[in-house]
Amino acid sequence: MIAAGLLLASAGSAGYAFQAQPAGVDPRPPNATSQTAAFAGQTRAPEARTNVAFGVVKVADGLDKPWGLAFLPSGKVLVTEKPGRLRVVAADGTLSPPVTGLPAVDPRNQGGLLDVILDREFAANQLIYWSYAESRDGGMTNTAVARGKFVDGAAPRLENVEVIYHQAPSMNSVMHYGSRLVWGRDGTLFVTQGERSITPGRMQAQQMDSLLGKIVRINADGTIPKDNPFVGKEGVRPEIWSFGHRNVQAATLNPETGELWEVEHGTRGGDEINIVRKGKDYGWPTIAYGIEYQGGPSTGNITDKDGMEQPIYYWDPVIAPSGMLFYTGDLFPEWKGSLFIGGLVTKNLVRLDIKGEQVVGEERLLKDLQPAAERIRDVRQGPDGAIYVLTDNTQGRILKLVPKH
Repeated sequence: MIAAGLLLASAGSAGYAFQAQPAGVDPRPPNATSQTAAFAGQTRAPEARTNVAFGVVKVADGLDKPWGLAFLPSGKVLVTEKPGRLRVVAADGTLSPPVTGLPAVDPRNQGGLLDVILDREFAANQLIYWSYAESRDGGMTNTAVARGKFVDGAAPRLENVEVIYHQAPSMNSVMHYGSRLVWGRDGTLFVTQGERSITPGRMQAQQMDSLLGKIVRINADGTIPKDNPFVGKEGVRPEIWSFGHRNVQAATLNPETGELWEVEHGTRGGDEINIVRKGKDYGWPTIAYGIEYQGGPSTGNITDKDGMEQPIYYWDPVIAPSGMLFYTGDLFPEWKGSLFIGGLVTKNLVRLDIKGEQVVGEERLLKDLQPAAERIRDVRQGPDGAIYVLTDNTQGRILKLVPKH
């Protein structure tokens, strides 16, 4: 068992409108020093130290850039590896051979085999769903979602595979695919995406005949729900649920409200949490916090505009978010209701205190992982109430947080 701990530091809040706001947990100065938050508490929430005693247990290792995981009723775990392999992890940490039957995956840069979830009726139909970077002619790629029947065994495989969603248009880019898969309470499937990073894709986040920079909502078979916000509107893709997103690699349902919450990679100083509502515009690339990664103002340094949603919270500097959950288990009573988010750049697990639709406190966990701090790619709550995380490297691990007695 690895000892766990916290990074808890403070810094000034220069550059923000609300000078009385506590300094937060990140000692780094903001990138966009001229910008001001839209409301008090939108950034740099105060430190929220819980002092929960927990240990970190290794479940499995030797995974090549694991990206997403799902818990099987058998007690095993499905894990995607970014280069294009799906593995079954036994209770003792043994990795299966790669699951056969997946369609081809483009593993370049931010592409690869990405998220994985079980069908809501998995016990009856054994269906699983996964997202991935799909190759097209001429070096073009896009986000895609497929499903198939999972058959476990010594040589696990997928049968009756069908691709149920293709992002369009395809782009000559290997960046900003998204993509998390989340079931709505009504059985529809949310697919989070990116705008492919390059300028021609970025500008399409506001174009309604394009699926770039959109969160889409489809049925389990890939058809379009009749109550999607833009169904029947000329020149608008009916899959669209919300638009104006940059690159969404973290999403989950709020267990209290059933609404979709997401955390997206923003500019250099613009990672943000949004509550994703039907038909709403989340602003990218018209408005944003932070600056361009190569330097200079982003979106003309415009952070708000009528008709565009404000994030409920943002980070400047960024955490590089990937994977998230609202904790509902009983193993950690003090953390019940907390929002957990994986940090790739900060190499930690971010815990947020949530009050309604506000972030009221922040804590950084796993900063002292042994033998070294690691990028956190995904975070999930297991059937046992433990918190599971994936570490993002070529010898990636599945770790779980358990009470330390």
